[in-house]
Amino acid sequence: MKLAKLAVGILATIGLLGVNQVTALGAWPEELADLPEWEVTSSSYGGKLLLSDSPEMVNADGIMYQDAVVGNARLFFHHVNDTKTDKVIVAVLENNGEEPAEVVVHRYGLGGPDDDWIKVGKAAQRAYFAGGDLYIVRIPSHGTALLTPELGAVVVKPGMLVNGIYDFMANRKVTVKTVMAPVGVKIENFIKQAKVLPADSQRLRGTFDGCDRLLIGARLYNPLSDGSVAVTLADNVIDTYVGGVDATDGSKVLNYGNYGIVYNIFLPATGDNDISYYMNPRGGIYAGAIGIKYRHTLLDPVETPNDRLFMGKDTVLDYSAVGKFKGQESLWLTFSPPGASNLPVRLIIKPE
Repeated sequence: MKLAKLAVGILATIGLLGVNQVTALGAWPEELADLPEWEVTSSSYGGKLLLSDSPEMVNADGIMYQDAVVGNARLFFHHVNDTKTDKVIVAVLENNGEEPAEVVVHRYGLGGPDDDWIKVGKAAQRAYFAGGDLYIVRIPSHGTALLTPELGAVVVKPGMLVNGIYDFMANRKVTVKTVMAPVGVKIENFIKQAKVLPADSQRLRGTFDGCDRLLIGARLYNPLSDGSVAVTLADNVIDTYVGGVDATDGSKVLNYGNYGIVYNIFLPATGDNDISYYMNPRGGIYAGAIGIKYRHTLLDPVETPNDRLFMGKDTVLDYSAVGKFKGQESLWLTFSPPGASNLPVRLIIKPE
């Protein structure tokens, strides 16, 4: 996943957007360079993750990724129409069994199509963390259906990106296929003869066990004595990347960036003091969102950053506020590496 292109409008205003929060809180941001790491325990759980991001730049009609799943799964797809003609980019469910299948989609986010890739990745995350009504997709025996019905009628123009995150449960084995096809074609006929496209050099596609990751603080955080600390996410040193298999050819692959992995983060703290939380990008331009459950109540997701489209250009000292919360209250944060953004990123915990 790379930032090869941004929208013309963003490029035109990049100087303004580069004015970040580094000076907003006085000298404190200088501490971001070497904050101590807060120890957490990490474990993976949940169903399979199907990652479809290779080829990212799709220059021919065909199947970008496919694999069969049953039970709980997540599909993360991120593809750009890299041709000179209009296309459709869809996720297809294929049922090769003798009985009808049902797929319950219970959480999802969709961004695009748009030629502003940063905007697309951020929109998909915001929608995913906001949640929505579940829906059911029914696939007849030896038939097909679209996982994302609305995309079947959406034209993806050259240079546009589509990014989707879909959590679902299949009561029978179904094959999930991400497909780019000509506008107006009947997808059920197209996939009968469509070929799997070769992966690009990034090879960001595959099936991975454990689509969720649980991070829990190893001890109680004390804002009066522990000071500002950081939890590093998706750097492959402290927080390792997940390995899997490309089901199209059986090769082993690594999810560089842990795209599609959803992190549930619980950092217990003590005392009644306020604690502020921030996101601090460490790898370049970054734009996403974060889910919040505070005092056992789901709050609206917070965009990161929440005052501009992206942050982190040419600096590791940029940051965006997530929120301020009482230390002794229950707080869960939900994070996932956003499409079209650079990693790693750090969650900063700062006493007030």
